[in-house]
This record gives sequence, structure tokens and C-alpha cells, in this order.
Amino acid sequence: MGKSALRLRTRFPTCSTVTSFAPPSPHSPPGPLAGNEPDWLSGLNPPQREAVLTTDGPVLMLAGAGTGKTAALTARLANLLRQRLAYPSQILCVTFTNKAAREMRERVGHLIGPAVEGMPWLGTFHSIAAKMLRRHAELVGLTSSFTIIDTDDQLRLLKQLIQAEGVDDKRWPAKQLAGLIDRWKNRGLGPDDLDAGENEAYANGRGAHFYRLYQDRLRTINACDFGDLLLHILVIFRQHRDVLESWQDRFRYIMVDEYQDTNAVQYLWLRLLAQVRKNICVVGDDDQSIYSWRGAEVANILRFEKDFPGAKVIRLEQNYRSTPHILGAASGLIAENAQRLGKQLWTERDGGDKLRVIGVWDAPEEARRVGEEIERLEREGCPLDRVAILVRAQFQTREFEDRFIQIGLAYRIVGGFRFYERAEIRDALAYLRLVGQPSDDLAFERIYNTPKRGLGDKTLEKLFRFARANQVPLLRAAYDITDTDELPARARNTLAALVRDFLRWREQVATLSPAELARTILDESGYTAALQAEKTAEANGRLENLSELVRAMEEYETLGDFLEHVSLVMDNEAQANEDKVTIMTIHAAKGLEFDQVFLPGWEEGVFPSQRALDEGGLASLEEERRLAYVAITRARRRCTILNAANRRIYGQWTSAIPSRFIEELPEDHIERETTLSGGASMWRANWSEASDPFADVARNHPAKASTRGPGWQRAAAQMFDPKPRKIAENTRSAASFASKPRADLAVGARVFHDKFGYGTISSQEGNKLEIQFDSAGEKRVLDSFVKPA
Repeated sequence: MGKSALRLRTRFPTCSTVTSFAPPSPHSPPGPLAGNEPDWLSGLNPPQREAVLTTDGPVLMLAGAGTGKTAALTARLANLLRQRLAYPSQILCVTFTNKAAREMRERVGHLIGPAVEGMPWLGTFHSIAAKMLRRHAELVGLTSSFTIIDTDDQLRLLKQLIQAEGVDDKRWPAKQLAGLIDRWKNRGLGPDDLDAGENEAYANGRGAHFYRLYQDRLRTINACDFGDLLLHILVIFRQHRDVLESWQDRFRYIMVDEYQDTNAVQYLWLRLLAQVRKNICVVGDDDQSIYSWRGAEVANILRFEKDFPGAKVIRLEQNYRSTPHILGAASGLIAENAQRLGKQLWTERDGGDKLRVIGVWDAPEEARRVGEEIERLEREGCPLDRVAILVRAQFQTREFEDRFIQIGLAYRIVGGFRFYERAEIRDALAYLRLVGQPSDDLAFERIYNTPKRGLGDKTLEKLFRFARANQVPLLRAAYDITDTDELPARARNTLAALVRDFLRWREQVATLSPAELARTILDESGYTAALQAEKTAEANGRLENLSELVRAMEEYETLGDFLEHVSLVMDNEAQANEDKVTIMTIHAAKGLEFDQVFLPGWEEGVFPSQRALDEGGLASLEEERRLAYVAITRARRRCTILNAANRRIYGQWTSAIPSRFIEELPEDHIERETTLSGGASMWRANWSEASDPFADVARNHPAKASTRGPGWQRAAAQMFDPKPRKIAENTRSAASFASKPRADLAVGARVFHDKFGYGTISSQEGNKLEIQFDSAGEKRVLDSFVKPA
């Protein structure tokens, strides 16, 4: 048995008699256990104990960060069962994630033993709703064997409906409609519930129409998506009073974790279930409500006392994680929010460092300073896995990744891919690689139909066939094949336009900077427009990443220099068993804790996010402040905030204003530091390092430099040519694309073509043939596609 399990059993001894319940009565709860129980509450503080022992009526457990809310919630559940106030099957316990549900079940199992196996209603919102829906599926036009479709199936289904209705799926993409439907379902809205504004959000007032078509199609195939699980149950509860009453009678107690993250449909579902007995206990922290972008409504927890008059509010304020300075700074910051219930975190711990607020010259210096600090911590014996860099947006990780590669510092990206491994970045790099090196077939294969151009697998198959037969790259094959009748007219014209684009971009290498070239390619290829058309939070994040890529390219004089840098960064994979610094977004860090936390990018427009403020005004500002509160309270021992005085945007240096959140931190809990006076020297340092980004690896980190695999030496030895060769002149008769004719074919010879059948060669120019086919008439084809008859 592990030490943690042993401690749990010591504090909360398992009562084996809990498993020997008598058959339940449908109308009366079992009585309390007889005899004296061990003092298993001794490990809880007074507010936690109060939350555990309050078993009648509604309870709001207002649990601040690091205050032991999971221990209190688990103990309360165990207490209900130990006191025989309910059978395991009469308690509804809802969590947000499968991981949280598993941990809850394990913890309760330590306290009450095998009886936890009799708790079928401990799980996530979706898992519990799915169980309920299977019992009443016929009431919403389904059978109990319905299928729950995933996101890919949903998009495929929506695309079919959009095409059938004759709507332009480029202007109104399926992803946008899927996002809208998900939002409507999270708000408890069916097709008939949409107002005019919501209806106008898709296809010029056809939002409700497509929503209804989608729901009808799901019923036809006996399926539902994740949003339907709760929405269908809500509809059943509203339309079938007897069903609702049976579930209200079943659940004697309802417990909900992370209540501040509930959306409208979850809130309505819980409120209906709890209206009769009102024995509902919700656990949450209004100051940590940070997921409005996925439907969460902080108002749900703020109005709990109104929804359930007489509710007892129990504040868990004793923090077991952080130092007094960290808690004081976080509490002072969040006090600026008007829409909150209010609490004051405190700790019995003494001492600790004040929060450091460091002003730096620019983003590269920010990454350099953090890297130096982490190296110092490592020398002092701090394991790297206890260090985290928490960013507001994914695009911020790029600067740190580049710097850590330079100095050989192991890191991991949590909740996402490394910057250069993200799909949109790989797509952009494929375009750039193909411009720089036309023979890069892997790059061509990635982008020839990205964004969607209507070029399918058959087109690519023909290109591969020609390329293999003539031993030429795919781009060259595309050039040749578009001058023939081998492809349907639409595919031929589309491919020809793509080739012309690459010829033009190739010429622009000599006149545009790498950043300008990248921006031109992303715009003219339609890649940027395709993401903008999606109108989703995910697409906005990808656009931010592409902007950061362009910004990174502004530091390089040639395309070759930048691509060489990327190849070195992507090839540097730290050994798997090393401790690594964690880099992640603040949203992904919720619920985690680290000894050392670095918070970069605290500037207006970055944090708080300008886009969030533009979209949500004051409500979004308060959520951004809650996000800052979450970030600070991830730190156990030390928290460092950084802001840059300058940011480079689209090639121009822009002065950055420190985040308003910095000014809202209480002065007695922070110490300020600035390196701005050394800006000029650091500017020079930037440029000296940029000329050789790996110069200091072997000098400062010989051990880590040796971990680079053969790919690194190979990339370093094969420097990318900064002056790429032209793949063609501006005319179609480019000598560089000329091919020798086949020796076994001549004018007048009979040949066979898989598509056009038999014919006679009437003329020959290089590898291109004019053939008079017996049935198809005269066609221009490539000689690799015919054989002697």
C-alpha cells in the first residue's frame, strides 16, 4: 500500500459495515450507523468540518485556491454514506472531467471501502446524462441504443447538409456551424428557441434552418452529439413531469464540483433535479471562473443563494499551497472585481519571497531573462519539473522554445503542440520550404490541397505516377501535367494557378523580406482567409500563431537562414527521462501547482487580451482578472511577473504598456525590477546571438549539447541555400522544365492511354504528345501515360 493511501486510511479508517446495506426503501433514508466512529474528521479545519457535517438543505462551499476543497467534498460524501443518510445509488455526484471522477471514486473508496462500487451516479455531466437518456430515449425520437457521434462525424454530417442546401461552404464553413450549434445547446436552446440575432449568425438568417436539419438527421440515424445528452434530458424533464419527479425522488443528495464552470444547460438540469429535496451541495470558486469562451457562466454560482433561499455559504479560506505574499498579491488583485462573493485567503506558513515584477526591453530579452533564472534555480538544486511558464496565449511559447533550444534547457509543452509542430505552422513552413526548395515533395504533398482547392487523391496519384516515371519532383510534374488533358478541366486550372503562384513567390524571394514573403504567401494562397471564415476561437488562436511566425521571421535576413533555424529547433528533442520545464497556458494550468512560476507578457493587449475586451467589455475584463488570479495562485514558493517595453508587430517596433493588473497588485507584496536602462546593449546582444543561435550551446552546456542527435549535425552541415534557384522562367517554355522525348515513341505510332483508349501520335514536343484518339478526339498528354499499342 502506498504512503498516500496509508495516510488516508489513518485519517479516515474504512468502516467495513458500510457495505452491508439492507434493501433500500424508496421513501425513507436508512438510519445512522450504530456505535462510536473513530474521529476521522480530525484532519479537517473548522470550515471544512462544517461543510462535511451540514447535511440538510442547500450548501455553497466557496473554496479558494489551494484550500482543500477536494478533501472536504470527499469527506462529505463519505459522511453521508457512513451516517446512512442515503444509499450509494441515491447520491448524484457530478464532476467536470473523467480524471476528476476517477480521483473522487478512488478517494471515496479509501474512506468507505467497496461500497463506492454501488455509486452509479458518480461521474461527469455527460456520462450521467447519457445513462439517463438511454432510459428515456424514445421520448426524444431515439432508441436506447443511440450512437454518440464525435466531432469528426459531426463535421462530416454538417458538410453534407450544407452542400445539399447549395450553400457556399467556404463562406459558411461547417466548423462555424458546429461551433454555433454547440453554443446553442450549451445555452439550452433548440432550433425553435433561437432569436433573430442567433438565427442571423449563419448563412444570412438560416441558422435555425440548418440546426433543425441537423437535429432531424441525427434522429434519422439514431444518434446524438455531446451537446444533445444534456439538452435532450432537459427537454424530457420539462415536457414529462412524471419522469422529472422520478429522478427528483431518486436523488436524496446532489453534489457538484467546480460549480463556477457550469454552463446554462448544466445549471438548468441541476436546478430542476434539486428543487424538491434541496439537498444540493455545490463546490466552487467564483474567482476561478475562467471558461466563458466554452459556455461557462459565473452568474450560476453568484446567484446560488437566490436560487436556493436559506442556503448556507461556507468559505474555505485557509490555503495549504502558497506563501503569504503570493496570497496577499492575488487577493489584492481579485478584490478589484465587482462581481464576486468575496473571501480572503490566508495561510499558517511564514516567510516567503515577494512577487517579483520585472520590466524588460522586449520579448527576446524576456525569454533570455527567464532562461537565466531557471538555469540558476537548476544549479541550486530545483528540479525542472517544479518550474512552470504560464502564458496567456499559445503564440507566446515560441520565443521561449527558441531560447531554451539555444541554451539546451529541457522543456515540454502541456495542453498543445510545440510551436513549430502545430498544424498551421507546419502548413506555413511547407509553403516556405517549397518556395525555397522546389524539389521538396513532402512539402508539396502537405499543401497542394491546403486550404481546400478541390484537388483530390486522384490528382495526386497522377502527379506521383508522372514524377516517378520521369524522376522529377511533384511541383515539376504539376507544371508539366497542367499543359495536357490528363486532368479534368477544373483540377487542371486549379493546379495551374497553384504553380503560377509558386513561380511568382519564387521570384519575390529576391525582393521581399522573409516576413513579407510569408505574409504574402499566407494571404494569396487563401490560407488566412480560410481560417478567418471559420469564426471560431480555435481559428483565432491559429491566426495568432501565424502572426507570431511572421514576427519571428522578421529577425532573419534570408528565407534560408530562417528555415535552417527551424530545422535545428525541430530536430532538438530532449531525452524523454529528463526533468523538463513546463510551458502551458494559464487556462490549462488551472488545478495545478508549481514551486516556481513565471508569468510573461503582462502588457495591455496581451494580458488582458485585447480581443477578449473588444468582445466582452467589462465582463471580459473581470474574467481576465480572474485568469491572472489563477495564474498567481499556481505558485507554491515564488512567482515572477514580466512585462516587455516593446513588441515587434508586422516589422514595426511598438511601445507596450504594462498590464493594468500589475498596478492593481498591492505594493507591500511585490518588488519591482527593471532592465530597461540596458536596452541598447541588450539590443546589440540580440543581434550578435541571432547570427549564430547555437554558438553558446557547446560552450555553456557541453553535456546537453551532446544530446543532439545526428540530425542536428546533418542540418548544420547542410546549410540551406539563402539564394534559392529559380524553378522556371516566366514563360511556359522554360528550359529548366524541358524533358527528353521517349525513344520508343514517334509521330505516327499507335499508342494506348488508360483514359482515352487507342490513338495515333500526330506530334511530339519533349515529353508531351499530341494524339488523335479513335474515340476521344485530339488530346495533349504526357508520354509517361501511354504505351505502344
